[in-house]
Amino acid sequence: MLHQELARRRDPMWRWERPLLREISMYAQGLNQSDPAAVTASPEAARFQARIDAEDKIEPNDWMPEAYRRTLIRQISQHAHSEIIGMLPEGNWITRAPSLRRKAALLAKVQDEGGHGLYLYAAAETLGVTREDLVDQLLAGKAKYSSIFNYPTLTWADIGAIGWLVDGAAIMNQIPLCRCSFGPYARAMIRVCKEESFHQRQGYEIMLTLCRGTAEQKAMAQDALDRWWWPCLMMFGPPDAASQHSDTSMMWKIKRFTNDGLRQKFIDATVPQGHYLGLSFPDPALRLNPESGHWEHGPIDWEEFRRVVAGGGFCAADRLDARRRAHDEGTWVREAAAAFAAKRTARKEAA
Repeated sequence: MLHQELARRRDPMWRWERPLLREISMYAQGLNQSDPAAVTASPEAARFQARIDAEDKIEPNDWMPEAYRRTLIRQISQHAHSEIIGMLPEGNWITRAPSLRRKAALLAKVQDEGGHGLYLYAAAETLGVTREDLVDQLLAGKAKYSSIFNYPTLTWADIGAIGWLVDGAAIMNQIPLCRCSFGPYARAMIRVCKEESFHQRQGYEIMLTLCRGTAEQKAMAQDALDRWWWPCLMMFGPPDAASQHSDTSMMWKIKRFTNDGLRQKFIDATVPQGHYLGLSFPDPALRLNPESGHWEHGPIDWEEFRRVVAGGGFCAADRLDARRRAHDEGTWVREAAAAFAAKRTARKEAA
């Protein structure tokens, strides 16, 4: 493991991880509690909750309930997996972008997503898990990632829709995470949100250009909105009444808003943007409530949500196959880096 860690530090991407990584010796004592119920009722748990209520940041070497640690590992690792898998739908269009400017911007965005994944894996590692284990779980199909990335990108307008809608929904979810109670996660999200904000503007600018273009281009933008709108609303998770983790996550201030609350914020912000583009939303029930000031929407197809989350998405198999292939093809790079790090360490120890 030391050799793997040293090899990773020589990676140019290491500079993105360094502010967040905690050494193995910093991992929390008392993390491996075997009985979460007992931990919840303990005096330590009461002091822990008092710190949460006082808006203190929990750091990796602080005492924390095992359930809190497990919840964070689940959420942060799924977030990291989503950033990595999320590179694939847009990477599909790098060689087909309509201009050199668009190609360069899209390439930079996909690179940003890879960096976000590294940030988040590093934050998860401070909780006592290894990146190798998390990646293995993803490749084995045992870990989840955002279901939105199991939909295909059929046209260039999809790239605009992903930036405008998918990244817009991500920002709505992630800005509150900058105030997450777990310090490494909160700090990672500050940079992630800044870059996601740029991605959202980039996507909206693509949609604006298409809508100001030919009739065919505007029709392509409308088609992309029609296909991505409902999956984006599903990104916020099931309704509050069916959410398994919301109450506990909000008690621990891992999240600050409910799924339905964030979904409503997204709709209220996005609908006027779509109307400015001259596009219509694929929801005949969508209407502005003059009393509440909120846009009310029609029923969401939660059966589709459950099907896609369970691995039934159109591109689910292709996404994992692509990640497995990339992982296998990069084996020699990881082995070479580890061997070089081992030789360098041996020379230093011998000196």
